[in-house]
Amino acid sequence: MSEIKLIAIDIDGTLLNEENILAQETIDAVTEARNNGIKVVLCTGRPLTGVKPYLKKLNISGNDEYAITFNGAQVQDADANIIEKFDLDYNDFVGLEKLSHKLNTNFQIETTDYIYTTNRDLSPYSVAESYLVRMPIRVREPQEITDETEIVKAMLIADPDIIDKAIPNIPESFLDHLTMVRSEPVFLEFVNQKASKGASLSKLATRLGLTADNVMAIGDQGNDISMVSYAGTGVAMGNASDELKKIANKITKTNKENGVAYAIRNFALK
Repeated sequence: MSEIKLIAIDIDGTLLNEENILAQETIDAVTEARNNGIKVVLCTGRPLTGVKPYLKKLNISGNDEYAITFNGAQVQDADANIIEKFDLDYNDFVGLEKLSHKLNTNFQIETTDYIYTTNRDLSPYSVAESYLVRMPIRVREPQEITDETEIVKAMLIADPDIIDKAIPNIPESFLDHLTMVRSEPVFLEFVNQKASKGASLSKLATRLGLTADNVMAIGDQGNDISMVSYAGTGVAMGNASDELKKIANKITKTNKENGVAYAIRNFALK
């Protein structure tokens, strides 16, 4: 059994409890891991603006600490310098925006600084996301977005039943070069195919001179599958989707029961 030297942790539904709070027990376990020389990397669909409050609470800062953001489309150090990034192509923006009308969903893109939506009637889920990730929303006509815009990810947004119906109807012409993940029951996200939490985690580990055996990854949703499969110790939360539980080699407690703290203490520090 190799020694774990890096722990990658998803934020929503994993690091945070069911009330979206970072519990003291989790902070203590992360601190203990870091005091034992283990790097802790938050690995999320959120932009860095939505990660910073937690880096602060966990006392993670500086240019030799890292965060994987936008589902792997960006790797940044804790000082916000971008180390790797994979943008979306402008043509994909045009195509996905058109597709959103066919599939009866709302549509938004995210850049490093803003959420842009092309729907004048904002989805309540977009508003909640904006609040959650601390990123302002700008409403724009599709033609106001240009090929100069650095698009990190695109999202189809709707009630879970509409997203259920949309998934089988996403044309192959997108899936052959984009990564599609359902990060929440109401969000279907598209990023550059080179981007995934697993791919970025693998690149970061290599950069730090580590192998998959030195990595533990903890998550709860479809967008965590790539990193949980990559990690030598792949951990599904007790509240994880069945799909993720199938590929994990360890299952911890739920986020309500501070499952991250349990995983750190039982799988990494023992």
